[in-house]
Amino acid sequence: MSRKYIDCREFPSDMNCTVAISADTDKELLDAAVQHAVAVHQHQDSPELRAQLQQLFKEGTPPIKR
Repeated sequence: MSRKYIDCREFPSDMNCTVAISADTDKELLDAAVQHAVAVHQHQDSPELRAQLQQLFKEGTPPIKR
C-alpha cells in the first residue's frame, strides 16, 4: 500500500492555502480533504466535490516546498 496526498499549494487562490494532506487509504484521504474543502474553502459536500477531489490524489507524500 502506498501513501497518497492532495496539496492545496498546487491550486492558486486568493487564500494562498498551504495545506497538504496525506493518508494511507483513499477513504481516509477523501474524508480529510472534504472536511478541509468545506471548512476552509466554503465548498458544499457533494458527490461531485468528492469525485473532483479524488481525481487530484497523487502517489507518495507532498513535497516540503512548492
